[in-house]
Amino acid sequence: MDFLNNINLSQPINLDLLAKKAVEGFIIGLHKSPYHGFSVEFAEHRQYFQGENIRSVDWKVYARTDKLYTKKYEEETNLRARIIIDVSSSMYYPLPDTKHKSGINKLQWSCLASAALIYLLKKQRDAFGLTLFDSEIRYHSPARSNSTHQKLIFNTLENYIRNSELQKSTATAQTLHQIADTIHKRSMVILFTDMLDDPTNSKPIFDAVQHLRHNKHEVVLFHVLDKATELDFAFDNQPLEFIDMETNERIKLQSHEVKENYVRLMSDYEKEIKIKSLQNKIDYVPVDIHQGFNQVLQSFLIRRSKMNI
Repeated sequence: MDFLNNINLSQPINLDLLAKKAVEGFIIGLHKSPYHGFSVEFAEHRQYFQGENIRSVDWKVYARTDKLYTKKYEEETNLRARIIIDVSSSMYYPLPDTKHKSGINKLQWSCLASAALIYLLKKQRDAFGLTLFDSEIRYHSPARSNSTHQKLIFNTLENYIRNSELQKSTATAQTLHQIADTIHKRSMVILFTDMLDDPTNSKPIFDAVQHLRHNKHEVVLFHVLDKATELDFAFDNQPLEFIDMETNERIKLQSHEVKENYVRLMSDYEKEIKIKSLQNKIDYVPVDIHQGFNQVLQSFLIRRSKMNI
């Protein structure tokens, strides 16, 4: 939480530095947690073995250390991870000019969390790709593990952190079906979304998740919400106008008149997602944008360890 409070997203940011700080803070806390046994390797090189092609030797490292190490290459990656972020208009909630502003919206939080994941993936010699979608796929990169690829993805994420577009709808199920047919088999698919396509019917999304699972992909779902307002409906008891950020539909009402029913429906929807996630053998992780990224990094490491890579 302190880490998030110190970020000023209205100013230019260094996403690489922010990701590094988030991961390093997580690693420090890892030693104090029940998960301290997880291996988080920060090796960029590996020891040279006799008989290997000397063209892969990093001679600069040899000059400093008098030891032979080889540079890592793309084919040496251990895992292929596909990070998918919902960039539809509902993910821009809360807007910075609203009374209940939190300083960060759901999309910004998801981009920062993804950057931290990518930093960790790269340091573990894992390949990573990024997909952004709303009603259709807006960006789709290959899965690679080099620094140039990381910089390109971070530049893309920074653009979405700085900008916002309203009245963009969502097509999560369609996107997941497309990705299931295109990405490398046996990948880890990491999805950031608020799951607000249609809270009355989650079946299309989980049909698409089944498609991913059928193609041997592991899936981690981060359900991103502003818990105080979107789950607990913690608005002042006064007449308010609510605006649908994807359709611009507006409705005026007294918040206390609908709060009980709203909270019940959202709670039921969250329980439904949890149950269907369990049935489909995917990791469901509800996250609050007022919290930091440790839960994201921890969930990734748990899933990665189960894949026996």
